[in-house]
Amino acid sequence: MVTASRGDGMRRANLALVLRTVHREGPRSRAALTEATGLNRSTIADLVAELVGDGLVLERAPDPVGRVGRPSPTVAPDPRVVAIAVNPEVDALDIGALALDGTLVARDRVPQTRLLTPERTAELVGERVAAWRRGTLRGRRLVGVGVAVPGPVRGTDGLVRTAPHLEWTDAAIGDLIASATGLPTRVGNDAALGALAEHLFGAARGAHDLVYLNGGASGIGGAVIVGGVLLGGAGGYAGEFGRNRPGILAPADRRSTDGVLEDEVSRARLLAVLGLDEADDAILDEALRTSSAPSVRDETERQRRILATALANAANVLNPAVVVLGGFLATVAALDMDALDAAVRAQTMPACAEDLRLRVAGLGENRLLVGAAEAVFEAELFPSP
Repeated sequence: MVTASRGDGMRRANLALVLRTVHREGPRSRAALTEATGLNRSTIADLVAELVGDGLVLERAPDPVGRVGRPSPTVAPDPRVVAIAVNPEVDALDIGALALDGTLVARDRVPQTRLLTPERTAELVGERVAAWRRGTLRGRRLVGVGVAVPGPVRGTDGLVRTAPHLEWTDAAIGDLIASATGLPTRVGNDAALGALAEHLFGAARGAHDLVYLNGGASGIGGAVIVGGVLLGGAGGYAGEFGRNRPGILAPADRRSTDGVLEDEVSRARLLAVLGLDEADDAILDEALRTSSAPSVRDETERQRRILATALANAANVLNPAVVVLGGFLATVAALDMDALDAAVRAQTMPACAEDLRLRVAGLGENRLLVGAAEAVFEAELFPSP
């Protein structure tokens, strides 16, 4: 955690500002940090020295080629600082270790033949972290665990109110993982964390207003960022697009009587039409792109039509600059992005469609782990004074 020897709130805020800048924007010279933060050179030098002493940044000599005068040292996040990121799903547990400099140090996918309980999830995370500490993460500084859960998470304390496909209700997964690892643990909705990751580092970088929809084995989650701030709602549950009743223009497209969006636009339906029992995102993507079966084409086109209406509704209500699609939704979209874009615009008010961009997630299969790690870094390294 960023500390300040003077116990000064403003100083803590400035330390967090410098560390956040090099973490999110990449290594910077002291001169560039002075310009980026608005702080003076002597203050930057003092803050950087403290961050170096705390083991959070490194200073290295700059490349002298082409430089005139005395070069400014480059300040970079210390890659030995690591967050553990976890995503439990109905078919697997994904767990990774991400360094403060953005490097994915380790990643493991643990397939599951039965639903994970909160207790089993914590047990597996504890075992993996212990093994990594003896090997891959030996000598690294672990600052916490972030958990991306497919379901509504209470904003005040990280309680998983319900993860319906995992059959979790009021699960204190954060406490269980903290006990299993000895590390502070932060829990968030998977789509909210995916939106954060894509906003900071991925397809929506630089956009202040965006809608993110995540398609996973548990269905469709969503999140909204307005003015650069994640929209939480009164309890922290905003963005559950997958539970909305979809607008289906052609009655023949309906597959579920009175179903919600995630019943109609469904990873399970794609696997079924492909004849697959299970598949990760990469395998599903390859199978859909290479299949020539008319049934596969018809199902992806059906899902894309329903998805287009859902995205148009979101665009009309929220007027985002960017809509980002992750998971199997990215695969369905990428099969014919032009057709999806045209279908969305045809159902969106012209004013809302003017600057709208549809994009697939830029961070691919790591998007939820990046978001979960970011929640840890934000809470443990950049806390509000």
